[in-house]
Amino acid sequence: MNVDTEQAGSEEAAETRAGYVALIGYPNAGKSSLMNRLVEQKLSIVTPFAQTTRERVLGIDSRDGVQMVFVDTPGLVDPRYLLHKAMVHAAVESIREADVLLLLIDAAAEVPEFVDEVMELVRRHPNRIVVANKTDVAPPGRLARVREWARERLDAEAFEVSAETGDRVDALRAVIVERLPVSPFLYPEDDVSSQSVRFFVSEFVRETVFEQYEKEVPYSIAVKVEEFREAADPMYIRATIYVERQSQKAIIIGGGGQAIKRLGSAARQKIEEFVGSPVYLDLWVKVLPRWRKDPLQLQRLGFKLPASEESS
Repeated sequence: MNVDTEQAGSEEAAETRAGYVALIGYPNAGKSSLMNRLVEQKLSIVTPFAQTTRERVLGIDSRDGVQMVFVDTPGLVDPRYLLHKAMVHAAVESIREADVLLLLIDAAAEVPEFVDEVMELVRRHPNRIVVANKTDVAPPGRLARVREWARERLDAEAFEVSAETGDRVDALRAVIVERLPVSPFLYPEDDVSSQSVRFFVSEFVRETVFEQYEKEVPYSIAVKVEEFREAADPMYIRATIYVERQSQKAIIIGGGGQAIKRLGSAARQKIEEFVGSPVYLDLWVKVLPRWRKDPLQLQRLGFKLPASEESS
């Protein structure tokens, strides 16, 4: 074998693929469940309620010379107030930035009609994949309807999976790999996310609120980690749960503080499993009136607003 052939073989062997894979769709389409299944780790919080995901969550899967950076996005809702606009903005930006786009359809429900802006962005994306999720619970004939919709509206075939059972998820991963560009890895190979532990701590607390409280309370709260002492033993984390009304604060705390104790205990277990060490979780509750509609407060809580809505 000559030198040129050896060099070419070496370059081919070293070729890697990497890119961003955005998961978009309506609330409850199973985006978070599918991303967790694809990265084989719980990064996105999952509840039976719609609109659980508020911000983009990144999960990194690196194996066999391929790095897939999955981006779980908020559901494409009809925005009723400023927080919703921030959520839709995050999803739309993810479409524009993605190397591969997964449009998730809940195969157990009616096929939704997406707004024109979203449909146009999806149609123009060169690497769009329609994913019919929840095949394990889809009623007879519904998958055929999703396949028909995908062909008619997006000139695409629907790839059928179940994030719940894992059925055909590995096959979907293989299709994604084929669509990724040749590229060096974008993040260190051992990273599972580019987001901070603080971000995931706040998400686990918020998930636990969804699990333990009812009605409007989970949608009215925001969580911010105020202090994080990683060197302490146990690790010390102080987090504030922001609510919009005094009555919601009373519900979160509960009689004699019993409700917030249950919340703290359940959230702490999730955080300890995630960080792999004991944690002292110190929870506080504060009232921040109308924070979901206040551009300044939303920005302080870390939400990125559309340029037209930003406050100076």
